[in-house]
Amino acid sequence: MSSYPRWKILLVAVVLLIAILMALPNLFGEADALQLAKDRAAVSASDRTKVETLLKGKGIVPGGVFLEQGRLTLRFDSKQDQLKARDVIIEGLPNQFTTALTQASRVPEWMRSLGLNPLKLGLDLRGGVYLVYQVDVQGAVRQQLDRFEQDFRASLRNARIGYQDVLVDYPGNRVRVLFRDADSFAKGKAAIVADNRSLSFTDTSVNGSPAIEVLLNPQQIKDRQDYAVQQNIVILRNRLNSPELAVSEPQVARQGVDRIAIQLPGLQNSAEVKKILGKTATLEFRMVDETNNPLEAAGTGRVPLGSKLYYTREKQPVLLKRDVVVTGDQLTDASFQPNTQDGAAVSVSLDSRGAAKMLKNTQENIGHLMAVVFIERSREKNAEGVEVDKTNEEVINRATIRGVFSNNFQITGVNPIEGRELALLLRAGGLAAPLYAVEERAIGPSLGQDNIEKGMHAMVFGMLAAFVFMAVYYKFFGLIADVVLLANVILLVSLLSLVGAALTLPGIAAVVLTVGMAVDANILIYERIREEVRNGVSPRAAITAGFDRAFSAIFDSNVTTLIAGIVLWLFGTGAVRGFAVVLVLGIATSMFTSLMGSRALVQLIYGGNRKIERLSI
Repeated sequence: MSSYPRWKILLVAVVLLIAILMALPNLFGEADALQLAKDRAAVSASDRTKVETLLKGKGIVPGGVFLEQGRLTLRFDSKQDQLKARDVIIEGLPNQFTTALTQASRVPEWMRSLGLNPLKLGLDLRGGVYLVYQVDVQGAVRQQLDRFEQDFRASLRNARIGYQDVLVDYPGNRVRVLFRDADSFAKGKAAIVADNRSLSFTDTSVNGSPAIEVLLNPQQIKDRQDYAVQQNIVILRNRLNSPELAVSEPQVARQGVDRIAIQLPGLQNSAEVKKILGKTATLEFRMVDETNNPLEAAGTGRVPLGSKLYYTREKQPVLLKRDVVVTGDQLTDASFQPNTQDGAAVSVSLDSRGAAKMLKNTQENIGHLMAVVFIERSREKNAEGVEVDKTNEEVINRATIRGVFSNNFQITGVNPIEGRELALLLRAGGLAAPLYAVEERAIGPSLGQDNIEKGMHAMVFGMLAAFVFMAVYYKFFGLIADVVLLANVILLVSLLSLVGAALTLPGIAAVVLTVGMAVDANILIYERIREEVRNGVSPRAAITAGFDRAFSAIFDSNVTTLIAGIVLWLFGTGAVRGFAVVLVLGIATSMFTSLMGSRALVQLIYGGNRKIERLSI
């Protein structure tokens, strides 16, 4: 017993002190807060001073103000102050910040400076918004077929080869290119194959005309559908993590074959988030048809050949050339610029392909008008309450090309609100397939608080029952076990805070299970000690034998549970994975506290040179 190394006792003490420090932020609770963010820039210390001065002038004093991850969070003592502060900032500093109502911890500033944060709570405990979107996977396949059609037409146009038509068969998942004769068939097939070497083409005929076709096989269809779901998940995460929305700790995960579940813990005003999530936005740059009259075309309904009729936001008709200069999929970046010579603007960057096209177009059309068409697709309910796809196309900008440019330029003529939204949608990328909202659940803070209370009651009562049992059955050693169990919970909470895992109701169940497993470990040790004492072994030797000989049984039982927890974590989703994370960490903490923590505490009490007559076990 006296041979137990002192460095191990010191290690246990240091680990426990660090765990207590890391778990302390969880004692302070949360308060209503306002989160401010800027587009494409971090909120600075001067911005913080500006906001605090503005609020102070209106008699509003936040309970806490701190900068974190480029965002400014202001904590308030009441909901009334939170809402009043939001209105004051929007009116006093227009278009400078994006605001979001949320909740923030009451952790003191010195703890934040050390990087100490409270345990994250899941949606079922903290409240917030739960959304489920269904991905139109068939629409993703149709988009792929449409892209084939556009690529085939472009290949034939660039090669200057005549053809009859390009037909898309959506039910049959195929695209056919019809040619006029054998000569155009041979040349056209060679041009298309050269530009699309990854596709397999089949020779066929339609109504006696030579043709080639591409048919998607079942595996290609499945791959395209999986890609659409995964790509939409990435895009939704990008949008939720953007400064414009200022959403804290969003969780986006696949649910089943074609659904995406989104959890927004702590979010209170979800209207703007939902408005952005389901949108698909892109741009097209087209030259303006300056030779024909758009009013005449709109009035008669006869659009000149080679042109297309659009409308501005003010419902003014505009004739644009059918040939697209640059499309939205050639954009690489977009950022909102609130103050330029022409007002608010969106700065756009193009990839090499788009830059080359824009360079050529501007070189050939200096002095002519180029227009920007904003295309927005969303899913809305009609007058009968049926959800339908809605596409809105409008000209947001017409400007004279005054110089040559290629990959970097600005779109002017947008208001600040539209500019921020446009920059976000373009930068995050277009959705790979349309999204349809199939479920929306708002979990209020009161329900979350109720879940916390019930979960905490279950955990406290379960732990209390274990504590009482150990103290009654194992006497003084039972009290030692109770201290170790409490240390185990503190260590587990600190680890969860460190790794950033969110605690949910299943997580609370895993905490109770972890306590039970730690109790089992102590019982194995104590029963071994009692058995040694009954065999006439001295108290010191019995303690040493109890810890040493119970190790294998404790290790084996925990390893099997650890394997089960890892499997749940790897293959589970949602609540199952949350349970598994807490379980796996709990196994590690219970092994440490039961074998090292308990041994160190017993050494401190029964160690030394004094003679031990009997053990209170």
